Amino acid sequence: MTHHTNGFYIISNNDAPNNKILFARTIPKSIGQCDVFQETNKDTYINGVSSFQEFLVIQERTKGLNKIKIYPFESRETTYIEFDEETYYLGMAMNDDFKSNTLYYTYNSMTTPSSIYAYDMTTGKQKLWHQKEIKDPGFSSDNYTSQRVWARANDGEEIPISLVYKKGVDLKSAPLLLYGYGSYGITIPDVFSSSRLSLLDRGFVFAVAHIRGSKYMGEHWYENGKFLKKTNTFTDFINAAEFLGHMGYCDPERVYAQGGSAGGLLMGAVANMAPYLWKGMISQVPFVDVLTTMLDETIPLTTSEYEEWGNPNEEPFYYYLLKYSPYDNIKKMAYPAMYITTGYHDSQVQYWEPLKYVAKIRDYRTDQNPFLFDCNMDAGHGGGSGLSNERKEIAKVYAFILGMENKNK
Repeated sequence: MTHHTNGFYIISNNDAPNNKILFARTIPKSIGQCDVFQETNKDTYINGVSSFQEFLVIQERTKGLNKIKIYPFESRETTYIEFDEETYYLGMAMNDDFKSNTLYYTYNSMTTPSSIYAYDMTTGKQKLWHQKEIKDPGFSSDNYTSQRVWARANDGEEIPISLVYKKGVDLKSAPLLLYGYGSYGITIPDVFSSSRLSLLDRGFVFAVAHIRGSKYMGEHWYENGKFLKKTNTFTDFINAAEFLGHMGYCDPERVYAQGGSAGGLLMGAVANMAPYLWKGMISQVPFVDVLTTMLDETIPLTTSEYEEWGNPNEEPFYYYLLKYSPYDNIKKMAYPAMYITTGYHDSQVQYWEPLKYVAKIRDYRTDQNPFLFDCNMDAGHGGGSGLSNERKEIAKVYAFILGMENKNK
């Protein structure tokens, strides 16, 4: 909600899965006292609204891309801020001056470092106000390219995938690191990473599969990746990897997968469902013993998690969870190389969950691929604290991947 001198602008999801904007001249006591300012739209998810004296600024997401819409109160002719790149992250910066006609917004992409722009809402002109400095003197955004492609899911849905790679790379022979999450409606933003340059400069393609379970494509994208539709998350990720290999965006024999927490559940599920697709897998603080954990109401957060996975005390959810729970579906077969991490002080996914998962895979697997388990005795769910520890953990992941690449040369 935002307040203007003319009234209140309120975001509501009442009969509007992708949200709508309501207006009331005074503080409303019920939705019935509000007028609809902007109707809901099945293709556009409304993220936020901010007010200036002469303008209303609306944040939207259409077909996965964040947009900023400018609504002048006088002319009522809306305009959008335009961008050149196929995929990017966009958000509001600090805008404390109600009377100003200048909007500050943040822009970030897989090739562009975090930036702040000043946009004149009257003229439509803008300028770069600040950009994060990359310490490498040889860095240039022009050396890299990003794009968005669409894979086809098993049920016909189109799965958006964001890619970044160094220009000049032979994609058909390039290794790929594919990242996924797909839970809680959390959308993985397509942002710049200076540490990722280490992989890109070595010829890797990095990709994010915007699978169901997120809100990348709106509320329905989330609803179709939870409860009794959760397996869409896993098959979407598999379909994304297959598409990238078949369409020449990478070497299909050199695909690595990465995910953490609920993304670690994703890793465990796709390792069981399609082990042949992955040369290696990075599973960080993974939620892999789903059924046992969800049946234990003494564990913190368990009962609140029923809103995401379902209550296993109810028969339909019990058998559905059993169908995909990684620990319960480990088989005697060849698994990809794995690097699995946990934190001893993790309160969200307790360390013994990935530990027993590792023990069972070691007992069942029929392969001799590298299989590493790293328990950080000082860390919680988010890994070690401090920038140095964060970089060490990223370095370990890259060392695992690059070690696999060098092993087969």
